[in-house]
Amino acid sequence: MFEIHGKKIGFGQKPFIIAEMSGNHNGSLDRALTLVDAAADAGADAVKLQTFTADTITLDVKTDEFVISDENSLWYGRSLYELYKEAATPWEWHSEILDHAFKRGLICFSSPFDNSSVDFLESLGVSAYKIASAEIIDHGLITRVAETGKPIIISTGMATLNEISEAVAVAHAAGNQNIALLQCTASYPASPKNSNLLTIPNMREIFNCEVGLSDHTMGVGAAVGAVALGATIVEKHFTLRRADGGIDSAFSLEPNELEQLVVETERASLALGSVFYGPTKSEIAGLMFRRSLYVCEDIKAGEEFSELNVRSIRPGFGLHPKYLKTVLGRNAKCNLTKGTPLSFDLI
Repeated sequence: MFEIHGKKIGFGQKPFIIAEMSGNHNGSLDRALTLVDAAADAGADAVKLQTFTADTITLDVKTDEFVISDENSLWYGRSLYELYKEAATPWEWHSEILDHAFKRGLICFSSPFDNSSVDFLESLGVSAYKIASAEIIDHGLITRVAETGKPIIISTGMATLNEISEAVAVAHAAGNQNIALLQCTASYPASPKNSNLLTIPNMREIFNCEVGLSDHTMGVGAAVGAVALGATIVEKHFTLRRADGGIDSAFSLEPNELEQLVVETERASLALGSVFYGPTKSEIAGLMFRRSLYVCEDIKAGEEFSELNVRSIRPGFGLHPKYLKTVLGRNAKCNLTKGTPLSFDLI
């Protein structure tokens, strides 16, 4: 069982839904606060920020390796510095966003990207931390986060099994056992074909911790599938309207879709139930609609049972249909009227 700010996360609990704001505030604090309201109204459990500055995450350099060259990327041709400058959530906004989230009943935490951002978030009293996929190899950052003693959620996009193992070991070595892992495909948007959700139960088995999904696919299908495979945490980027544009808007959920995510993942979680055979309580009344053996024509005492006077029909109050061959050719003990459920004491 994993816990954040008194919220239990695990099997038997409603899936923990994280609404990732990222840069979808589009440079407006008012929009950021409206996003918090939208997440709360949709039923999310938490809203997550990202805490960095362009200067702490990269360099203001425009040589080839500092410019996104993948023609399929949403951010093709942009320098890392310009991209992160636009995406950053100003540090002076954090306190107001956290306070507003608290008032709306949301847990609010963040992904730090260097030690200075951890120190800043500690000064605000955040209740948990998220390690972004690209930072899973930053052992210094993981150590600093782990030393806070706060719960840590680690995204595993791009990471090999060995890199995940190392990250978990680093956190444990710093004295923090309160870790959850998120299966993640770090492409934006991600394809369902590349989501590899079957990794979720395998990851749970290997690391013996809560496992979830950081989902960059469109829609909610992948998230519902993840919950069916044991995910207890789902993180999705969200925005007010994709048409408004913004750094991550193209693969973000709108408020009505976020609400759908909350509803459908909870349904998937409830539907898991347990390994069970036989009629459930809700099915017992339906047993009458099974077939059973009934007298279908009046029969006189001593008369032989045949396919003309005994049939397998609904309802299910007579003998099991498997006894039909046993009954045929035997004789009735007494007069039987059409519609009588057959039982052995009548044979």
